[in-house]
Amino acid sequence: MQRWVRWQDWVAGIAGLYTALATIWTHQTGGSTVLMVVLGLLLVVGAIVNLAAPGQLGVEWAELVVAVLLFLAPWYGAYATAVGAAWTSWIAGAVAAVVTAVAIKPSTEAHTHHTPRLSH
Repeated sequence: MQRWVRWQDWVAGIAGLYTALATIWTHQTGGSTVLMVVLGLLLVVGAIVNLAAPGQLGVEWAELVVAVLLFLAPWYGAYATAVGAAWTSWIAGAVAAVVTAVAIKPSTEAHTHHTPRLSH
């Protein structure tokens, strides 16, 4: 896999960056600011790692978990009624989860083809 070219990682990173920055222009309540900034930046970091070193399954799965947590954040962070913050989390979390899930299969194939197998 080539570095810095996977569109899925670029989209996930942009979704994370948008989420973190959206705290500036959306109404924040409950734990929305902390959750949106932290989860958004974790998506950015995961995307950068995946772009720099593609094919790392652990990072792909961690990014998927963060994306799902971002989608669920308005409910467990008590900001589902803050329309702008909630919709930002729901949309960005869903987009990041979908593109990361799409990226897992090629990463799995690359990992399988490049991992040496032990023989007896």
